[in-house]
Amino acid sequence: MAQPISKMAKPVLNEEEQQKQSLEKVLQDVAKHADGIRDTLKLLQELHESGILEALHALVEAREKVAKIAVGQMLRPPVTHAINNLMAVAGVLAELDPKSTETIAGSVAKGLKKAEESVKTDTKVGLFDLIKALKDPDINRAIVFGLHLLKGMGEGLKQEEK
Repeated sequence: MAQPISKMAKPVLNEEEQQKQSLEKVLQDVAKHADGIRDTLKLLQELHESGILEALHALVEAREKVAKIAVGQMLRPPVTHAINNLMAVAGVLAELDPKSTETIAGSVAKGLKKAEESVKTDTKVGLFDLIKALKDPDINRAIVFGLHLLKGMGEGLKQEEK
């Protein structure tokens, strides 16, 4: 009795048939994505006409030199200091409550507006004016805030010394 077929032999394509099959797949993809291809060609033409494509090509050709210059610039002390400072600021900002930050920023903006107005009037302030101002609840609130800010900064500086 005959044995059942367990394996099917795949047809072996010669190089010409493989190329023909690949070309058919490419043509199908082109037909399927014709709008995107046209848009891409338009974009490439605009980049070519504006000179950007040539600049990108030159940049890619000089990639090793460009990378060396970029790394050299990134390793300069002012740049590394700036990066470290940005990371430190980002860390501080991550710890702050966004509502408090918004309130403080709004208060600073309002205070700057008031300060600008007072500069325009060129009003003189004496010692008794300062004592009288301490009784103003808004000024007192800002002074208390400032004192606590300074207290916290001092505590932070003391921990930094250790």
